Amino acid sequence: MLIAFNKPFGVICKFRPEPGRRTLADFIQVRNVYPAGRLDTDSEGLLLLTDDGALQARISNPRHKLAKVYWAEVEGEPTAAAVLALRNGVQLSDFTTKSAGARLIDTPNNLWPRDPPIRHRAKIPTAWLELTLREGKNRQVRRMTAHVGFPTLRLVRACVGHVKVDGLAPGEWREIDAASPWTER
Repeated sequence: MLIAFNKPFGVICKFRPEPGRRTLADFIQVRNVYPAGRLDTDSEGLLLLTDDGALQARISNPRHKLAKVYWAEVEGEPTAAAVLALRNGVQLSDFTTKSAGARLIDTPNNLWPRDPPIRHRAKIPTAWLELTLREGKNRQVRRMTAHVGFPTLRLVRACVGHVKVDGLAPGEWREIDAASPWTER
């Protein structure tokens, strides 16, 4: 079994109860499925869950180089040099990121409002970046954009492999055909 879930902001990527916090158990009542990878509590968007350990490893392990697409709303207006640095890889304190797809985009058309909304400052513009990574380190997108001078305000995972978050409202999920893992049922 493979599930595509649109994880809302503030939801912890675990099923075990957490006092005063929402977890996956508040949305998914399917037994014996586990996240294939993680999303930080303050990130939102596509999370895949499965009951198949080999499939879980194939999705989440960076050695399989499965592309993951993120939309990042950043503070400021990124320069061409900043986007190029993101593409080439940046030296963070503990590792250098691999080259990534990076480009400026318009606000995604199919994006839902975040609850709670992000803070807006009248005198500081924001912009959207689309980043495609084939590795997944802790808080990597946020660290990358901050490193090039444009901190992430909102982070949405839009796609894992060929599975997209399109059509799923926050908190909704659908089953994906695990025999052909990138074909939706």
